[in-house]
Amino acid sequence: MEQATPDPERLWQPAPLEPLSHPDAGLESMVGEETKGARDEGPGDGTMTENNFSLKKIEISVSEAEKRTGRNAMNMQETYTAYLIETRSVEHNDGQSVLTDSLWRRYSEFELLRNYLLVYYPHIVVPPLPEKRAEFVWHKLSADNMDPDFVERRRIGLENFLLRVASHPILCRDKIFYLFLTQEGNWKETVNETGFQLKADSRLKALNATFRVKNPDKRFIELKHYSDELQSVISHLLRVRARVADRLYGVYKVHGNYGRVFSEWSAIEKEMGDGLQSAGHHMDVYASSIDDILEDEEHYADQLKEYLFYAEALRAVCRKHELMQYDLEMAAQDLASKKQQCEELATGTVRTFSLKGMTTKLFGQETPEQREARIKMLEEQIKEGEQQLKSKNLEGREFVRNAWADIERFKEQKNHDLKEALISYAVMQISMCKKTRLGVQMLRSCM
Repeated sequence: MEQATPDPERLWQPAPLEPLSHPDAGLESMVGEETKGARDEGPGDGTMTENNFSLKKIEISVSEAEKRTGRNAMNMQETYTAYLIETRSVEHNDGQSVLTDSLWRRYSEFELLRNYLLVYYPHIVVPPLPEKRAEFVWHKLSADNMDPDFVERRRIGLENFLLRVASHPILCRDKIFYLFLTQEGNWKETVNETGFQLKADSRLKALNATFRVKNPDKRFIELKHYSDELQSVISHLLRVRARVADRLYGVYKVHGNYGRVFSEWSAIEKEMGDGLQSAGHHMDVYASSIDDILEDEEHYADQLKEYLFYAEALRAVCRKHELMQYDLEMAAQDLASKKQQCEELATGTVRTFSLKGMTTKLFGQETPEQREARIKMLEEQIKEGEQQLKSKNLEGREFVRNAWADIERFKEQKNHDLKEALISYAVMQISMCKKTRLGVQMLRSCM
């Protein structure tokens, strides 16, 4: 891809953008294995070291969901779901295994963890959480977030979220994440003490940066467009799938009525009674088989939903880049303005209309001492501005380098996951068609 000519004040040079394409998390996750690329930013002792992280490998699972009743921050009674997180070390420092640790977490605590990760790792495509309330439902599914089937799917999604974070080469080393898995009491206080809320960028600031950046990076623009298209395509696919599931469910279940009719009919037929009874039985089996089929389909739909939510994680990285680029341009603009003011004071000429020029005409020229003091002050501000601009340039380059490395990791993860999911879905559909054909043949033999 051809790169646009960079602005003189804009020195970011990200790697070229390629078409978007996780390592397999599996059911076990290895955490803190001397991973390269530990974070260089974040709360003081956030990086895991051998002193504060004795476990080399741990398995993570969200094994159970439980409905509970308690009081919220406004002292009002509420019903919520708690999830049991179990962690077990595979290997200890002395080579001996240890017992499983477990603790309960609410969905809101998972949200708090992810919000923290988004703030302290803005260059990382942070794994998304499963939906809080059911989306793209069809009539057999409940939109109630307390429905047992939905809670079970969300439990699987939360486990997948933890496995994604634990398999990430940088996120897995974060102390707050480790405490989330191991410290039940006062964990919220610990994460709030990091002050991550104060570091979060406001939506208004992000919107302002989106429209006022003069030299947006084409690579991040294309990445944002890609995330929008990804979200649109998956949303459309999930809506179509919900409509198809509704119709397919109806077609299958209507055969249950045929089964009942055949069974009743067999009671009045002497010669065909056995055949009709057998046909009714096969109709009932056929009608009930759709429940397992659509349950399997829902699993693949949840995998697609994960990447629907990943689209927002990609946009979050793009927004942070825009904010940093906007701050850089504002710093460059402010520095140029101060240099111009200093030059005008030194030469005694005013190049453009300004408030300073108007006040000079109204109240007269400054004394040489006043002008000298102002020049000295501006020179100090210019020196500080140059240092600030240099710092922002270095920060920006480091952000782009780290962000693009993580985006490449995300490409591989996405291609691997979606390829496997779509192949498995196709195999499931072929299996379903074979079973249907076998059922028809058995039905014919009964007649």
